[in-house]
Amino acid sequence: MNIHYDPEVDALYIELLPLAPGTAENRELTEDIIADYSADGKLAGLEILDASQVLGEQLQEIIVEDASVGVIHRLALL
Repeated sequence: MNIHYDPEVDALYIELLPLAPGTAENRELTEDIIADYSADGKLAGLEILDASQVLGEQLQEIIVEDASVGVIHRLALL
């Protein structure tokens, strides 16, 4: 699982399964949440628009937690 946050557009993407570009089927779950599905119907990712409004303070916790995981992975590779 990978988590990507773009502060310029305030969008958070939670990648559950890697997909080739252009292969996802998108479904709008709410006005601010879009689900990406693989060709075989598996949930591959979630995009949260206006993430700071939707998630509030939890957004910072998600970003920090993901950054910590990234550091652990980098250390393990050294």
